[in-house]
Amino acid sequence: MEIKDNILQGDNVRKPVWTTKKSGKFEKGNLDTVIIHYTAGPYQPSLNTLINPKVKASAHVIVDRDGQITQLVPFDEISWHAGQSSYGGRIGYNKYSIGIEIVNSGPLTKSGNLYRSWFGAAYNPSDVIEAIHRNQTVPKFWHIYTEDQIQAVSELCRLLIEVYDIKHILGHEEIAPRRKTDPGPAFPLDRLRTNLLLGDRSEETEEQLPEFGRIAATKLNIRETPSENGDKVAKALAKGQKVRVLDSSGDWMKIAVEVEGWVLGKYVETDNTNT
Repeated sequence: MEIKDNILQGDNVRKPVWTTKKSGKFEKGNLDTVIIHYTAGPYQPSLNTLINPKVKASAHVIVDRDGQITQLVPFDEISWHAGQSSYGGRIGYNKYSIGIEIVNSGPLTKSGNLYRSWFGAAYNPSDVIEAIHRNQTVPKFWHIYTEDQIQAVSELCRLLIEVYDIKHILGHEEIAPRRKTDPGPAFPLDRLRTNLLLGDRSEETEEQLPEFGRIAATKLNIRETPSENGDKVAKALAKGQKVRVLDSSGDWMKIAVEVEGWVLGKYVETDNTNT
């Protein structure tokens, strides 16, 4: 991917679908943030909403389930994605940020052996993770993001950092915590910004770290620190339980279920064994 004259280009970039819902150019020095969102719906209806002149919302890009990106607003212009928002002493994040919408259904409701979205779509258990949102206390079911999406968002954010000197990557849930839950706990937001903004992991390691895993032991303790002496933070995890992988340290893996904690990585089955 590359950006030419504030327009995204690349093999996984679709023809732009421009919207008139924007507020002119960013003031010099203002643009320094990327905000991550989910669409809470499928690609085409979400795209239609974002370009509908009667709906007071837009975004710079939308990332489909296959990682294909559609641009709606040039990156040097303000889109309407943040709404009422505040963070770090700032108010109104539209004028500071580029908005990335990712196609994802958000929270789901268990219905028999399936899980359903607010608009009625049904999902298999393999498409769902149970986790506690950073702004909530009770676990819910969430639609997972695809690896293609995560890779596309990571590549796009890396490019935006290089071209626009982006300093911050935030979730909509962080700038509007009382109103919004996107991108939610299924998206590796903390890992993404650590990798891209702090640079504490090589690109090779970042690619090898899996997104999800399943417990292989009959029971597996989850601890506060990566140590056998670390305090247990929850009841033991059951065999086959799906977990989200956050980080790794030696033989230990940091995972998220209802809580976050460390487990011995050899007891977590993933598609990538080089963690």
